[in-house]
Amino acid sequence: MSTSRPRRAAITGIGVVAPNGTSTETFWKSAREGISVLDRITREGCGHLPLRVAGEVRDFDPPSAVEERYLVQTDRFTHFAMAAADQALDDAGLDRPDTDGAPFSVGVVTAAGSGGGEFGQRELQQLWDKGSRFVGPYQSIAWFYAASTGQISIRRGFKGPCGVVAADEAGGLDALAHAARAVRRGTDVIVAGATEAPLAPYSMVCQLGYEELSTVGEPDRAYRPFTDAACGFVPAEGGAMVVVEAETSARERGANVRATLAGHAATFTGASRWEQSREGLAHAIRGALREAACAPEEIDVVFADALGVPEADRAEALALADALGAHAGRVPVTAPKTAFGRGYSAAPVLDSAAAVLAMEHGLIPPTPNVFDVCHDLDLVTSRARAAELRTALVLSRGLMGSNSALVLRLGAGDAS
Repeated sequence: MSTSRPRRAAITGIGVVAPNGTSTETFWKSAREGISVLDRITREGCGHLPLRVAGEVRDFDPPSAVEERYLVQTDRFTHFAMAAADQALDDAGLDRPDTDGAPFSVGVVTAAGSGGGEFGQRELQQLWDKGSRFVGPYQSIAWFYAASTGQISIRRGFKGPCGVVAADEAGGLDALAHAARAVRRGTDVIVAGATEAPLAPYSMVCQLGYEELSTVGEPDRAYRPFTDAACGFVPAEGGAMVVVEAETSARERGANVRATLAGHAATFTGASRWEQSREGLAHAIRGALREAACAPEEIDVVFADALGVPEADRAEALALADALGAHAGRVPVTAPKTAFGRGYSAAPVLDSAAAVLAMEHGLIPPTPNVFDVCHDLDLVTSRARAAELRTALVLSRGLMGSNSALVLRLGAGDAS
């Protein structure tokens, strides 16, 4: 009988293109210092819309990050994904993956909610103004939520297991879980994550139907979860990609194992049913802890979903109490996304990147713009907090009802 242990899935590379930093280093520097970059939306054609504040990626030059032949057939959200994937692969020392059976041993899994709205809007305007002969051939693929997975795999020549997760905001965590399970089943490497570009006029109009969206015009007041002043969330563009591979093989090739994907679980409780999300999120947390063989008191920090809607914030705080018991009142909680916005499927992947960096640096980033917390949470505000961190819990909920929880463990140390 075999006594071999299951393959553990490890994060060995991180790439970030976010409103507060277009590299992992700049993202972490801004997050740990609590630098808020929320501001009035400057995108052309958006000035008349009631959504006025968001997290824009402004220090990003697509032509310098993506080759022309891919640039012309892809939307902004895929440009972010390709650039972040390049960073992650380089960070993992896999810029040219050398694995058994490559390229069939390398796959891609992404999540997306809004798809390629900017590209689609441009082509539809061409159709309306000039006629069908002026619509480009890439309209059929660039808007599609699966475009990033497809283009990363094509551009890199990856022919392993590929997929796309459609689970609204929580899909970002679910994509990481799919990557971990593929690795446990035998795939050598999965590039996983999520990026979004929801700030084109067409995409923004589609979002206006969300009651949870904040329309406050002052950047420092527009997104304040867990307070009496909570008035919804503000969206953001950008996101993150990570390299997930088997921990043992990563160590054998001398890679830096940054964290392990220890446990995950997901539930569904229905669109905007925030009171019911208490039970669903708690169930997901318990499932993630069970898969990770992790006791509640082992959680050193929680990266919260932090929707910014009073009913949803209360449900999240109560879900933590239900799942973690007495430890819920003692464990530090943070939501660094209040500095740069809640980027739909990308939000929990950015939180996961921040969680890995927090564990590596022993520093919990703060929750900017949030004061006077009105829930029984040890929310880290104002400034970063030094702490010994070995295990992090990342939470996400979608506006359509998905709930997801992920347990990450610090990767340093013996693999045994």
